[in-house]
Amino acid sequence: MSENYGILYLVSTPIGNLEDITYRAVRILGEVDLIAAEDTRHTIKLLNHLGIKKPMISYHDNNRISRLKELIEKLQSGINIALVSDAGTPGISDPGEELVVMAIENGIKVTAVPGCSASVTALILSGLSTGRFAFEGFLPQKHSERVKFLEGIKYEDRTLIFYEGPHRIKDMLSDLLKVFGERKCAVLRELTKLHEEAVRGTVSEVLAHFEANEPRGEFVVVVEGSKEPARENKDFSNLTVEEHVNMYMEKGHSRMDAMKLAAKDRGISKREIYSILNSEK
Repeated sequence: MSENYGILYLVSTPIGNLEDITYRAVRILGEVDLIAAEDTRHTIKLLNHLGIKKPMISYHDNNRISRLKELIEKLQSGINIALVSDAGTPGISDPGEELVVMAIENGIKVTAVPGCSASVTALILSGLSTGRFAFEGFLPQKHSERVKFLEGIKYEDRTLIFYEGPHRIKDMLSDLLKVFGERKCAVLRELTKLHEEAVRGTVSEVLAHFEANEPRGEFVVVVEGSKEPARENKDFSNLTVEEHVNMYMEKGHSRMDAMKLAAKDRGISKREIYSILNSEK
């Protein structure tokens, strides 16, 4: 790392209640030369609340490709930059991850200023197991892709955490019910705010709640892990490789994806599956 380079600070900000910011985060935001914000209009409200005046630059999904090089060049010129998202920890379900990777690859020091995270906050409020969990972020928007993704994690035994918006929350819960079946879950919104809400119950019970009450705000969905044996532990020895692949194709998977799934079930590589299929012809 060059001593002449600036430092990239990953600064966590409140997810709702503005009191949930650390003393260190306030100090760093006041000391850096530039703040890279997911939405400058959103971040300026926080800075005004804290009495901080700093230059800002936008860095979000739509401009991340052009901004990456610009931000790296600024860091290499000695400018210290704080990266913030609209709320919570930057780099989680936003383009911050790409900036971190590129900064590290270019020998730039990266450090975190920890704080709020909506996923962990929801997890500890869910009433579900916190011992082992997996964060899955936003599911695909298209129904077919969402179902396919859920099928791939159906047998995950860790508690699962998802993000979802108000327009798709009912569709998502409906797909969860179809693929996972009945499980305990919790849907949380307005975390740390005055009207914080947690809806807990089975997937069908939570879905019924939102069928009767219009969803508003952004949601964190926490779902109980699978209690069924993992798919790879099931016995497929009675199937030939061709039959195994066809089984997944009949469920709507492409031949390539069916080969990947069969390979995972059997604990071998996709290349071996391909080779066996060719030898069976």
